[in-house]
Amino acid sequence: MGQYVVSPTTHPTDCGRFRASFSVHRSLGNGSYCRVFRFDKAFASREAARLFAVTQGWLQTCMASPPVC
Repeated sequence: MGQYVVSPTTHPTDCGRFRASFSVHRSLGNGSYCRVFRFDKAFASREAARLFAVTQGWLQTCMASPPVC
């Protein structure tokens, strides 16, 4: 996604559902930026959780002022 690397992940819950998260990495010159976003919402499938994480990562990196999580 341009100057950022977005890594979506999913995590199984104890009840068989899935949670979404993603990390955003950016390196610029001698500095770097890494932020991890985890969500409380549980999804019925791993694919649904992954899609949510990808979408949230895209919003975070592409919007001028991204929504606060």
